[in-house]
Amino acid sequence: MPSGDDQPESRRLTDSPWFWATLFSVTALAGIGLIAPKFDRRQRQIEGRFLGRQQAAIERARRAEGLPPVDLAAEAREREAVAPRRIVPLWTLGTAAAAAAIASGIMLARERRLAAKDGVSR
Repeated sequence: MPSGDDQPESRRLTDSPWFWATLFSVTALAGIGLIAPKFDRRQRQIEGRFLGRQQAAIERARRAEGLPPVDLAAEAREREAVAPRRIVPLWTLGTAAAAAAIASGIMLARERRLAAKDGVSR
């Protein structure tokens, strides 16, 4: 019977935390790729409402200061002209997931290479 201090002769790939980090970050990348079009449409709506509320707040402040009112409908502009890029872009999450996938993949390969060098199959 082996003692508790002995390491097992072999470890499965799924025993490595780097494997799971790689798997989850690649899954996150796939999920981001799948939701990107729907996210963009939804984010455009949310940001359009935000910009509208922002303009309304500015107009309320103008009226509170006694300045002449501005017709918001006449001053309205196309959303894409005001904010052509998203305020909250999805590429930041994609970049973070890609960096995590690359880093954990490198660490997994390094761990496997060192285990093979030591004669232990991981």
